[in-house]
Amino acid sequence: MKIRAAMAIISCFVSCLFAVSTVAGEIGFLSPIVGSNPGVTIAGVKSGGAPWVVSHGFAVLNDEGRLRVDLRGLILPSVGTPGPVTAVAASVVCGDAVAATTDSVLLSVDGNAEIHAKLQVPSPCLGTIVLIRAAAFNGTPLPAPGPWIAATGLVKDSDSNRDN
Repeated sequence: MKIRAAMAIISCFVSCLFAVSTVAGEIGFLSPIVGSNPGVTIAGVKSGGAPWVVSHGFAVLNDEGRLRVDLRGLILPSVGTPGPVTAVAASVVCGDAVAATTDSVLLSVDGNAEIHAKLQVPSPCLGTIVLIRAAAFNGTPLPAPGPWIAATGLVKDSDSNRDN
């Protein structure tokens, strides 16, 4: 009986190790997203002309190029809304170049958006950064995504984001 119990425990332990290693292998990049400040250029893309904040946001990019971005409360603190920005897109930066950009998605009046996309990015994508870019103003889509208004890989401080 003790041998069966020990075998069951070992079997569960090995199964859990396999599951954890499988999940960990699927995530190539996971990072929080914070708002931008004016005057910053990343991979040739300029930041927006006003400071932005994010209540909660993260980006996950796996080794197969699947990107998931979840944004909550992406707003201009001066007005308490996203202002004229009505859609956003995400650009994945590898090294110092934009490797791929998603289609645009609507940004709610509360600054909420979710992006799910399959992108072609280099493997490995060194120095990965995900830029959240303005893609429409007042309901009018831009011909190409504009300035970045939030990004991963930045340090959150009291000037760039609200306290959660």
